[in-house]
Amino acid sequence: MRRQSLTVARIRLLVVAMMFGAVALAAVMRIGFLGLADRSVVTETLSEALLPPRGEITDRNGQPLARAFPAFALWYNPAALNGGSPLVKTPQEVARELVAIFPDMDESEVAAKLASGRAGYLRRRVLPEEANKVLAIGELALEMPKENSRHYPQGSMGAHVLGYVGANGHGHVGMEEVLDKRLLDPAQRGEPVALSVDARVQGALEDELNRGMRAVDAKGAAGIVLDVDTGEVLALASLPEFNPNKIDQAGVDNMFNRVTNQVYELGSTFKPITVASAIDAGVVRDFGKQYDASPIKVGRFTIKDSHAMGATLNVPETLIHSSNTVSARIADELGSERLRQTMIDLGMNERPFIELPARGFPIWPGKKWPRLRTMTVGFGHGIAVTPLHLASAYAALVNGGIWRPATLYKVEPGHAVRGRRVFKASTSSRMRQLLRMIAVYGTGRNANAPGFRVGGKTGSAEKPGAHGYRKTAVVSTFASAFPMDRPRYVVIAMLDEPKGTTASSFQRTAAWNAAPIVGRLVPRIGPMLGINPDNTRDVDLSDLAPLVPKTGGSE
Repeated sequence: MRRQSLTVARIRLLVVAMMFGAVALAAVMRIGFLGLADRSVVTETLSEALLPPRGEITDRNGQPLARAFPAFALWYNPAALNGGSPLVKTPQEVARELVAIFPDMDESEVAAKLASGRAGYLRRRVLPEEANKVLAIGELALEMPKENSRHYPQGSMGAHVLGYVGANGHGHVGMEEVLDKRLLDPAQRGEPVALSVDARVQGALEDELNRGMRAVDAKGAAGIVLDVDTGEVLALASLPEFNPNKIDQAGVDNMFNRVTNQVYELGSTFKPITVASAIDAGVVRDFGKQYDASPIKVGRFTIKDSHAMGATLNVPETLIHSSNTVSARIADELGSERLRQTMIDLGMNERPFIELPARGFPIWPGKKWPRLRTMTVGFGHGIAVTPLHLASAYAALVNGGIWRPATLYKVEPGHAVRGRRVFKASTSSRMRQLLRMIAVYGTGRNANAPGFRVGGKTGSAEKPGAHGYRKTAVVSTFASAFPMDRPRYVVIAMLDEPKGTTASSFQRTAAWNAAPIVGRLVPRIGPMLGINPDNTRDVDLSDLAPLVPKTGGSE
C-alpha cells in the first residue's frame, strides 16, 4: 500500500515537472522569437540612447569645436503653485537673487519678466552648480528642465566657419547648417566631422586681425590661411565676430561673413594676376623693358599713379612700386579677351567655391570689356570679388599654376581635387620671384618675417559711394604666400576702412596696416604647420635683382 502511494506521488510530481518544463520551453521560445523579430529595433534604440543628440565637429587635429550635451535651462512657470501669487517673494527680490548667481543678467529686465506673469525662458545653458543655487532660492515657479545644449568650447573662435544651432535644434549660417542632416542622423552622428581648420592657426589669425583692426580703428577685418596644394582652409576669420554660445542682436549683426560674402574692389593685389597673364600670353618677355609710366588719358578719364615713380618702369619695378599706369598699359597690350579669360579661369565671375551657404556674387564687368574697363581691371578696379576669390587666385599664382576650389573639409593625403591649369609652371615660378621681391624691396617689406621667405602684394582701394569713389574710405589688403621657395600657404589680411593712426604712422594704405598683420602672423603659425625659420634658404632673385632699386613704394 505504501509502495503504491509512493508511485502515485512520483507520477504526479513528474506530470507537474513536465508541465513546468513545457511552460518554460514555451516562454523561452517566445522570448527568442521576440528577440529575433525586434532585434534591429532594440539595437537601434540602445545605440541611439548612447549617441549624443547632435554629432560633434572637430578641427583637423581632433580638437572639439562644437559638441552637444545635456544641460539645464531656467524656466519661469507662473502656474506652478496652482493659483494665487506665482512667487513667494517679490519679483524684485527674486531678480536680485538670480543676478547674484548670473551676473550678466539684467536685474530690471528679469524683474519685469517675473512681474508679467507670462511663462518663458529666463536663461538657457545653466550649469549644475548654478542650478543648485537657483533651487536654493525656494521658488517653485523657477523650474530647471533638462535640455540638449550645443556648446562651442572655443567661444567665438571660428564662429563664421561653424555657425550656430537655433532653438529649433537645426544649424544656421555656417557648417552647422551645411552638416545639419549629417549631424542629426543616428547612423552618422556618433562619428565626429573633421574640418580642415586648425584651431591653433584660427586663434592666431583672429588675434592678429583683431590687434590690427583696433590699432587703426577699422570698421572690420577679414583673413584666411589656405593650403596652396589642396585648397584646404586652415583658418578663416571675419571681424567683428559673434559668440555662437549666446546669440543676441549684437551677434546677429556680426554674422555677415566678409571673407566669403562681401565683395570688394581689391585694388593692386590684382596687378600680379595681370602680369602673370601677360607672361603666359608672351606679352611680357623682357623683364628689363621700360614702360611709359606717365598718366594715361582714355576719353574723359585719366589713369595716374598715387605718387611720382619716374618716367619709365620695368615689370619688377611696376610691382615693387605698385604702378597703376604701367599695369594698365600691360593689360591694354594683353587685351580684354585674354585678361577676361584669366579672370574666368580663376573663378572671378561666379560665387566663391566653398561649402559655406553665404557666398557673395562678384560685380563682374560682363561679356564685352571696353578698353578702359580692361585697363582698370588690370590694376584691381572695375571688378569686385571676395577675399576668398583672391586667396584661391594667389594659390594658383604660386603653386605651379593650378586653381583649386577652397574647402572646409579635411583632405586626406593624395585626395586633393585635381583642379585646372590657369598659368604655366614657368610663369608661376616667375611670379614667386616677383612676389618675393615685393616683400624684400617694395610695399610688402612690413610683412617680411625673417626666415619665412614671405612674398605678396599690397592693395589699397577706395570704396565706391553714391557719387563716385570715397577718398576717405579704403579697403587695404595684403595677399601673400610662404615660404616662397616652396609655397605651402596663402595668407590674406584685409582691413575695412582703416584710419591713419600712430600705429600706422598716420597712413591708411596696406603697406602700413595689412602687411604688418601678416608679418606678425606668419612667425606664429609657421612652426605650428611644420615650417621653421631658415635664413640659409630663399628664392633665387639673382637675375631680377639688378633690375630694381633697393627701395620701394608706400602703398
